[in-house]
Amino acid sequence: MRLQISCAMTLQAAADCPTVAMLRPRSGEAQWLVSESYDFEPRVRITEYVDAYGNLCQRFVIPQGQMTIRIAAVVETEDDIVVDMNAPATSIAMLPNDTLQYLLQSRYCPSDKPEVETRALQIVGKLAPGYAQVEAIRAWIHANIVYRYGVSTLSTDALDTLAAGAGVCRDFSHIGITLCRSLGIPARMVVGYLYRLDPMDLHAWFETFIDGRWYTFDATQDQARGGRVVVAYGHDAADVAFISNYAALETTALNVTVDLAPEG
Repeated sequence: MRLQISCAMTLQAAADCPTVAMLRPRSGEAQWLVSESYDFEPRVRITEYVDAYGNLCQRFVIPQGQMTIRIAAVVETEDDIVVDMNAPATSIAMLPNDTLQYLLQSRYCPSDKPEVETRALQIVGKLAPGYAQVEAIRAWIHANIVYRYGVSTLSTDALDTLAAGAGVCRDFSHIGITLCRSLGIPARMVVGYLYRLDPMDLHAWFETFIDGRWYTFDATQDQARGGRVVVAYGHDAADVAFISNYAALETTALNVTVDLAPEG
C-alpha cells in the first residue's frame, strides 16, 4: 500500500520557545519512505538528530508569535498487519538486548504495580503466553474502555485511565503496554498515521515482542488493520511526543490527511 500523508500544524509561542519536533517518518522494517517535504513558516535554523530509539528529531526555536509546520510524505507500507494467534512468547533469557528496556515500568506505564499483574492475569485467563494473551488484552481494552476526548490530561497514566474507564488512543496504548509488561512481554508505544482513521488525527498504538519479532496491536480498532505509517517508537508517550516544547506553546490548528497515493 502506498500512502500519501500530510500534516499541517500551527503553533503559537508567547515568547521564543526551544522545541523538538518528531514528525518525519523514516524507512525501516515497517515501511519505505518514497518521498517527503518538510517546511517551516517562518523559516528558522533547524538541526536534526537521531534519539536513543532511532527516531528522527528536529531541534529549533519557535520565535515569539505564530509558526506553521507542514509535512507531506509518500510511504510504502503493509496493507495488513501480521496476525498469529499461535505465536509463543519469547523467554526473557532469549530476548534480544535491545528489547529488555521495554520490560521496565515507565512514567505512564506503571507495570510494576501488583494490581496490574493481577488485572492482566484475570484478562488472559489460561491462554498460553504469547500473541493470544496480548490479543486478549487488546480486545478487553477495546470492549471496556470508552474512546472519549477530554477525560485524560498530560499527567494521566494507565492506572488513571483504567479507573476512569475512558481515554484516547495514547491512553488505550498505555494500558496495553502496562498489562503486557506485567506479564513479562516487551511492549513499546508507536505513534504515526493510520489510513481511514475516523476521526482523522495523529495516532498511537502499541507493539509487543513475541516469538522473535514485533507485532502490532491497536485497542482503538475493532479488528487488525494495516495502512500504518510509523513516525516514532518509545517506552510511552513521554518518548514519542510529536512536539516537545520548553516554554509556553499552544497548538492552534492541526490538519491531518492520509490518502492512497496516485499510481505512477
